[in-house]
Amino acid sequence: MQSEFATYFQLGIQHIADIKAYDHILFVIALCVIYKLEDWRKLLILITAFTLGHSLTLGLSALNILVFPSDVIEFLIPVTIFITAVLNLTRKNDANKMNAVNYFLPLFFGFIHGSGFSNYFRSLIGKEDSVVKPLFAFNLGIEVGQLIIESLFLAITLLVVKLIKIPHPIWSKIISFLIMILALYLMWETKFW
Repeated sequence: MQSEFATYFQLGIQHIADIKAYDHILFVIALCVIYKLEDWRKLLILITAFTLGHSLTLGLSALNILVFPSDVIEFLIPVTIFITAVLNLTRKNDANKMNAVNYFLPLFFGFIHGSGFSNYFRSLIGKEDSVVKPLFAFNLGIEVGQLIIESLFLAITLLVVKLIKIPHPIWSKIISFLIMILALYLMWETKFW
């Protein structure tokens, strides 16, 4: 029999890796597309900042301390994807020049994405005595799932740049543009007015 921790950990990974949750996958790809494999430490910090924001809001929402209208959150999630993609398209191709905004945005966007998962997570935990252990396991699963997505995308990027010989800045712009278009579509689909 699987432990409670393992169950929530697995659910976190599955939730992130679920193709039906492609908005989250798009966000992770938009976050990492400007980085090369050798930039993995910077990217790990960004993904972790996102997970911290996500975890905090998910916990507060699970405890009914912080609850936002789901229709607004469902619209804001693709807005975060759109903003990330636009920033990729407008920034100079030097991912080495990181500043506080680069780390603050994923943290802030994590707050929004965490709110989007809150109803799902509340239904998962039901009437658990404590949300700490399930919350930690679930978010750890989400972090691992994001790292898997990031690693796969960095491997694809390496293949595209080395084998197909598409320069990384061009690859980054192409993927960011496609993500921006998909985000616009998702924004249209989730508009709440």
